[in-house]
Amino acid sequence: MESHGAGVNRVLVLSFCIAGIWSAYITQGVLQETLSTKRFGPDGERFEHLSFLNLAQNVVCLFWSFIMLKLWSGTSSGGAPWWSYWSAGITNSIGPAMGIEALKYISYPAQVLISKLDFHAVMLMGTLVYGIKYTLPEYVCTFLVAGGVSAFALAKTSSKTISKLAHPNAPLGYGLCFLNLAFDGFTNATQDSITARYPKTSAWDIMLGMNLWGTIYNMVYMFGWPHGSGFESVQFCRKHPEAAWDIFLFCLCGAVGQNFIFLTISRFGSLANTTITTTRKFVSIVVSSLVSGNPLSGKQWGSVIMVFSGLSYQIYLKWKKMQKKKKAT
Repeated sequence: MESHGAGVNRVLVLSFCIAGIWSAYITQGVLQETLSTKRFGPDGERFEHLSFLNLAQNVVCLFWSFIMLKLWSGTSSGGAPWWSYWSAGITNSIGPAMGIEALKYISYPAQVLISKLDFHAVMLMGTLVYGIKYTLPEYVCTFLVAGGVSAFALAKTSSKTISKLAHPNAPLGYGLCFLNLAFDGFTNATQDSITARYPKTSAWDIMLGMNLWGTIYNMVYMFGWPHGSGFESVQFCRKHPEAAWDIFLFCLCGAVGQNFIFLTISRFGSLANTTITTTRKFVSIVVSSLVSGNPLSGKQWGSVIMVFSGLSYQIYLKWKKMQKKKKAT
């Protein structure tokens, strides 16, 4: 009876995590797309400085992680020193800013799909540069995801979606997304190196260090000179409080979403988290198409299904690998 109760509690916690991650990040995706496409005020002004979202997110997550460390960790002795995040802070500032900026030129579904190429880019570099050999199923996953993204990019985007973009320019938009992937790869590798050197480093320590340097870099970039884009962003928010509210909600969703991600990883492992976040991105594309009025063509829907089939197969392969390890032990 006791084990049954524990199982029910585990299911409830998992359901709570799924609901938290989905609601936080799907809402954030809608807000991000709204800020990149919406016209504010009677003059129909656009919020042009989308990189300001990156700074706002850094500030909110910095305070959030500081509060969480004080509430739950008590002390962070033994963790990585704050200055060790300086290099990852640079790429973590530039990369997401490029991803957000790409929404001026391409649709939100296109940006979401490209973001799923991170693991497959690592595989490609491993094969070409280091001669690493992967299994046939892993290559099938790569083909499905890369092929689906390519087919989506080549498929014709509806005129209704194009009309909502601030400056439609597919090559520039996709280029920014791929640069974002490259910077994210360096950021992740650096974070792995830091946690390897300082094993007592917690997720909140990383969140605090990364957002501290992100805040410093973005403050200098946006407010470091008299006519910096940060001043224009603040002026726009003062003129259009609706935009300021959307930015605040965008940042709050990101901070809340990170909490649920950390809870999922600590209770159920990284595989469960990968499954939840992958399915969430598929739902985000559906929500974007329905709520934001950005219809996808039949070929684009086929590409989306192709990408997420590859990702689902990849998750299944990871699960099989974990089951083999459990049996071996």
